[in-house]
Amino acid sequence: MKRHVTAELCYGPSMSSPDLNLLVALDVLLSEGSVARAAARLHLSPSAMSRALARLRQATGDPLLVRAGRGLVATPRAQELQQQAGRVVQEAEALLRPATLLDLSCLDSVFTLRANESFVEEFAPRLVARIEADASGVQLRFAPKSDKNDMSLRDAGIDLEIGVAGETSPEMRIQALFRDRFIGAVRMGHELSEGPVTPARYAAGRHISVSRRGREKGPIDEALKLLGLQRTIVCMVSSFSATLAMARASDLIASVPERHTLGARTGMFSFPLPVDVAEVTISMLWHPRLDADPAQRWLRACVREVCAFLR
Repeated sequence: MKRHVTAELCYGPSMSSPDLNLLVALDVLLSEGSVARAAARLHLSPSAMSRALARLRQATGDPLLVRAGRGLVATPRAQELQQQAGRVVQEAEALLRPATLLDLSCLDSVFTLRANESFVEEFAPRLVARIEADASGVQLRFAPKSDKNDMSLRDAGIDLEIGVAGETSPEMRIQALFRDRFIGAVRMGHELSEGPVTPARYAAGRHISVSRRGREKGPIDEALKLLGLQRTIVCMVSSFSATLAMARASDLIASVPERHTLGARTGMFSFPLPVDVAEVTISMLWHPRLDADPAQRWLRACVREVCAFLR
């Protein structure tokens, strides 16, 4: 394998801080046993190679190569260093090459994804099946949204964040997965399951509000206010799965994101909201240090594939 070293290796810092480029020169000099051949191999002039040898002698405290007739022979110290230098250079070259193709059959990792309960309930089963199809040694861990902070992405506590991308650090990578809209859901036989659902009929019902921060009012209430209407909220919960469970067992009205709750709404009557409420974009976020990692790229591809399933 050809190795290229710039002539700058001959003009590096003082020997109190060795120039690690000299390792390549040492490896080639000891394997060739000739300044001229080493210079040709590294695309340097013979004088530049000679200066590199002088610096190596100073760094190691050994002449390394000594003249014997018309050629050079390695000293005992050089013979000791030859195998070590070759191994170190090979390891460094491997370290600086692009990552090799990922062998999913040998991948043994735990990936942590932070997502809300509804995403886990709706998408996690398909994601787990998708992951297992390629890499049976991979385990997924879903962390709750209550732990949300960018520091977890920076310090590797979280591999991937999934949700609505609000305020976040500018260095974070963000990719949209899908858009979701809010709809209404009630038990079968509820009065709203028959006839058109008008803004007035919708507002007149008894509602469940979903807010992890305890906020009673939201975009739905703002949209109703523009029509001169106000809904009655009788309770607040922190998750969409909880609001659907309550609506299923009562006459309460749940307002939930459509795609996040497809499976959880089975057997219920669902309807488009009779007011205009902006859709939300669900994205995945990750730290740039994970951008090029082959395993992380594969994980993100799996998430995209699963989230595109219902488009």
